[in-house]
Amino acid sequence: MNENELKQLAENLIETTAIAGKTSIDLYRNGLKKIIKPDNSPVTNGDLEVNKLLTEKIKTLTPNIPIISEETVDFKKENNLDTFWLIDPIDGTKEYIAGKDEYTINAALILNNNPIIGMLGAPKKNRLFYSYGKNNSYMIEEQKTIKLDCKKKTEKGKVFAVSGSSDPGELILNVFKKHKINSFTPMHSSYKFCVIATGEFDFYAAKERAYEWDYAAGHAVAEGAGAIITTLENKKFKYGKSDYKNLSLIIKRNEKLDA
Repeated sequence: MNENELKQLAENLIETTAIAGKTSIDLYRNGLKKIIKPDNSPVTNGDLEVNKLLTEKIKTLTPNIPIISEETVDFKKENNLDTFWLIDPIDGTKEYIAGKDEYTINAALILNNNPIIGMLGAPKKNRLFYSYGKNNSYMIEEQKTIKLDCKKKTEKGKVFAVSGSSDPGELILNVFKKHKINSFTPMHSSYKFCVIATGEFDFYAAKERAYEWDYAAGHAVAEGAGAIITTLENKKFKYGKSDYKNLSLIIKRNEKLDA
């Protein structure tokens, strides 16, 4: 696909993602129906309805590209794809159930093992993010479309991180120390990728955790805005692993974090 095709594809998902966000809020207000999956994680009718909306739209746009979703994936079948869609209908389901505002709606197109299109809604933040390649990452807020470039919006001379935990383990604390992090803020969904793309934070690090659908859309948005994304071992972070499990991860707003 060329850039114009990717742009058109991404923009054709904006309305559906916005509708999915509004649907998630409406279902929460009406009282969620919750079940516990075999892995002991919760799923709600909100997750399932958002998944249905995204899946149906993507099927009409790219009928020949497979879709892998957290809610329908068959873990008994190894992934051997290098081009496919990844959907995490609601990342941060526990936050969603609790009525918090950090949960996100995620879809990403993986091309040749790399996340190219990222579509990420943060309904309760009134923000929607999308990307379709290098230097093409955007945020829609208050009906305005803003191009993202990772430009620092916080105090220069200091480095601010997001963390997947309010109590990071020793490994991550050592990574923070190495990169001279002044402070970190806990954040429990893929929204953390987006606030690096906007320049509101500078850094994120995680050991091996979660699955590819948890990262892909946010990865595309942050990288499209100019962020540097690798594993902790400074290797390229690729998608399409047989078991969908994520490697370790570092996101830097740029190489000079404090400026």
